[in-house]
Amino acid sequence: MKLRSALMAATVLAVPAFALSTVAKAQPITGLYVGAGAGYDYQATQKMTEAPGGLGGSRAFYKGGFSGEASVGYGLGNGLRFEVEGVYLRATDKQLKPGYIAPKYDFHGYTQKYGGFVNALYDIDVGLPYFYPYVGAGVGYLWTGMPSSSITEAGVTSISDTAGSFAYQGIAGFSVPIPPAPGLSITAQYEYIGQTAKEKFNGSYMGTPATFEMGPAVNQTVMIGLRYAFNTPSPPPPPPAPVVAPAPAPARTYLVFFDWDKYNLTPRAKEIIAEAASNSTHVQYTQIQVNGYTDTSGSPSYNMGLSIRRAKSVQAQLIADGVPASAISIAGYGETHLLVPTGPGVREPQNRRVEIIIK
Repeated sequence: MKLRSALMAATVLAVPAFALSTVAKAQPITGLYVGAGAGYDYQATQKMTEAPGGLGGSRAFYKGGFSGEASVGYGLGNGLRFEVEGVYLRATDKQLKPGYIAPKYDFHGYTQKYGGFVNALYDIDVGLPYFYPYVGAGVGYLWTGMPSSSITEAGVTSISDTAGSFAYQGIAGFSVPIPPAPGLSITAQYEYIGQTAKEKFNGSYMGTPATFEMGPAVNQTVMIGLRYAFNTPSPPPPPPAPVVAPAPAPARTYLVFFDWDKYNLTPRAKEIIAEAASNSTHVQYTQIQVNGYTDTSGSPSYNMGLSIRRAKSVQAQLIADGVPASAISIAGYGETHLLVPTGPGVREPQNRRVEIIIK
């Protein structure tokens, strides 16, 4: 019956933890982890249900003391963790109150508890990389020891014994990862620990052996600790800076001019073509365009043919200067695309040209 009561209590405490798994993402703890913590223990007032000398029914009061825990667990990677935890709790005996009217007796000594729990916990991802709350519950067994307690004013010269009972606990806390050490986190944890049965201790009253029975105890602890998860991957390296492709080199254009109604090359025209051919060997290009044009004198059909002849004349000279024929494309545009806008029938020297465009 005692074990059944402990399991039922732990189940009630665990319901909120597992319900949260449907509405929150989890801190990805996968695999083995260890933890330890230390802090403050508060033991609630406890009823002395059986004692000689009319002390039965008295209430024992305690001062806060030390608490410590160590755990080994395994995370499933979806927020759920299961662990085995060992605890140690110590409170200083303070006072015994037989009733509202009866005198109060000084309670000397200390009470310590030690034992273990099996816990189930759930880590909650609230969207903050530095704060992960968690909740959980556990069942286990605690031994209570009174090494050298006494209530001398009431004739109790010693209570020196150890007794145990099944126990349960509810857990709430949070962890703060330490970025320079992947897997390592600082933890802050609260535990509500209850025992399911009364405990009997042997002692001495007025020089004769006596039995003292204490009702189920409740302890509350707050602890700060460290937890280390072994399989936590290192944070990924920052992505490399994007490589910006160099901007394509701007096209280079050379202008070759012609006499009126001519397509033969002048000495100056050959110099410009030679310069273009030489420069094409110093840059990476995909195409060399050779485009011929005329002025507006003459008929459009005649001008179209003349512009093509001019383009072919420049193409031939480029090939002669070492440019591969396969790299050159030619086109004639006649009297369109005028460099200097004019009306029809105008002999404009700058419109009689071939453009060499290196792309």
